[in-house]
Amino acid sequence: MSNAIVKKGSNGPGVGPVVSSSHLASGELPALSEVEFAVTMMVHAYHRWMERCMAAAGQEGLSPLETLVLHSVNHRERSKTLADLCLVLNVEDTHTVSYALKKLEKAGLIQSGKRGKEKTAEITDAGRELCASYKQLRDALLVKPVKDLGLDEAELSRLASVLRSVSGHYDQAARSAAAM
Repeated sequence: MSNAIVKKGSNGPGVGPVVSSSHLASGELPALSEVEFAVTMMVHAYHRWMERCMAAAGQEGLSPLETLVLHSVNHRERSKTLADLCLVLNVEDTHTVSYALKKLEKAGLIQSGKRGKEKTAEITDAGRELCASYKQLRDALLVKPVKDLGLDEAELSRLASVLRSVSGHYDQAARSAAAM
């Protein structure tokens, strides 16, 4: 049991929180280590899903970030700047989003435009169609089975809100660590 601390806990008798690093869970808030491990698992599963769903939708070779950027450009059918995309996706390394935009434009999924002096990205018909195909697959392969679990939608929304809030604390802690 290399990823669990053995003790009485909410996960059953003799099994403590499920974590990847017991030394990090031995402090004041072991549940935070549980969240970190769950988020790690979720992020990797989500990235695999995005790549495979996008390939099944007809566009192989897009990274998870490129997929996120494409969906963000398609969001509400409004043009987006690099700064808009980085802010919404919480990406600090703007060059990664810039590279994604170039790759998506080369693939004909987005096109560049202008808003004043700023360069923008806009979805193309091909990009819109790809996002629609992705959504169809997502609905059939992911949304329906998750919905069949009977999870409370309000609780899922609350969980998402908590995770967004906690992400702010990680950002602040990262700034503090960088200042040391």
